[in-house]
Amino acid sequence: MKIAILGGGPGGYVAAIRAAQLGAEVTVIEKERLGGTCLNKGCIPTKVLLNTAEQLETIKKDSREIGIDVSDAAINWKQLQKRKEKVVRKLVAGVENLFKNNNVTKISGEGSFISKNQILVKAADGSTVTVDFDYAIIATGSKPVIIPLPGVDLPGVITSDEALSLQEIPKSMVIIGGGVIGAEFAEVYGTLGCKVTIVEMLPDIVANMDGDIVKPLRDKFIKSGIEIYTDTRVVSISKSAENLIVNTSSKNGDKSFEAEKVLLSIGRKPVTGNMGLEELGINTVKGAVSVNKFMQTNIENIYAVGDCNGGVMLAHVASAEGIVAVESIMKKHPDIDFKTIPYCVYTHPELAGVGLTEEQARNKGYDIKTGVFPMYINGKAMIEAQTEGIVKYVADGTTGEILGLHMSGLRATDLIVEGALAIRLEATVEEIISTIHAHPTVGESLLEAAHAVYGNAIHIPK
Repeated sequence: MKIAILGGGPGGYVAAIRAAQLGAEVTVIEKERLGGTCLNKGCIPTKVLLNTAEQLETIKKDSREIGIDVSDAAINWKQLQKRKEKVVRKLVAGVENLFKNNNVTKISGEGSFISKNQILVKAADGSTVTVDFDYAIIATGSKPVIIPLPGVDLPGVITSDEALSLQEIPKSMVIIGGGVIGAEFAEVYGTLGCKVTIVEMLPDIVANMDGDIVKPLRDKFIKSGIEIYTDTRVVSISKSAENLIVNTSSKNGDKSFEAEKVLLSIGRKPVTGNMGLEELGINTVKGAVSVNKFMQTNIENIYAVGDCNGGVMLAHVASAEGIVAVESIMKKHPDIDFKTIPYCVYTHPELAGVGLTEEQARNKGYDIKTGVFPMYINGKAMIEAQTEGIVKYVADGTTGEILGLHMSGLRATDLIVEGALAIRLEATVEEIISTIHAHPTVGESLLEAAHAVYGNAIHIPK
């Protein structure tokens, strides 16, 4: 069985390794470094910057409180950039080593379909090679959306790609879009001394998550000097003598913001152009490859996984879809539950959610109960001087089944897996309550929030 994979990101490389484990002969076609956007220009480098920003914030804000006197703490931007690249290189090298260990062949170049069983690969030097396959998986990922806005092509208007590798920290930045990407870069640059303004069209930042867990982050941003303008539309970008001007409109009137840099963070779109999809007859909708639940396109031997199929654009979803595609090809009957996708924001406090938000559950007609536990009561959060945030359950009011878990605060992005597993196993609040949680841990807050669903939290005063 020959499987060809277009793209070596989290969808493509995981699919390649799983296919090799199942005995397939695998070829991956990648025009850049293995790891895709996630390892090279997304998840990993962003989190390196966020980690340093969090450490600096802790030193400046809490070092004396926790018993450490620091006379001078300042960011070394060049060293941080070096560390970021070192971490990226190490992880990319790890994927390359996994390919060698699993006998996966990598071809460097840009691939396009010339038939339902052949891909033409064009290398950077202009040479070409043809790859024959029995099955193919498209895993070409996504790229930042560039809105057709007057002034969007001015120097200093950047995307997340450029924001990761600026030569120096700008004095000021307007971030257009307050979603996950915008919030994370606001955290980085705001903490490192840049004056940050967020402009968001929707009523709140990080609007896809439960509003109760977003509030601690929004409050922290405002307290730290980050300006947030919601329900505000960007009309144009223009140039001043030294900076850029972002012109906006809202129900409160027109307003302009001046900044050294303008970051576009309004989302990402599938990369599917120049691949021969149309000529082959592969169905697409608004540039996204159409697939069924097995990640199969309308051409039965061609599959598509990750951001390019227009689904949930998260690295861990791409990896799961890669496994579903390969196991479907190899007749292994995959059983991955896509109702248990965790959503994470690596700000300070962290945000994480899985399952239905309170609003979504009510809109679906559930009679729900919620339980909330504040982090400021948690002993481990006190120990680490990070007491912002809450834990919140959304449960079926009749059966007690957990419909959603939402967290903001210390370790939220790690602890959300408990909620994902609970939803996967259709666990009830009572089953969380009857499970002993270690002390002292942040994880105890999940137990307390479960008690709170029925008004019986042990450590919340009445």
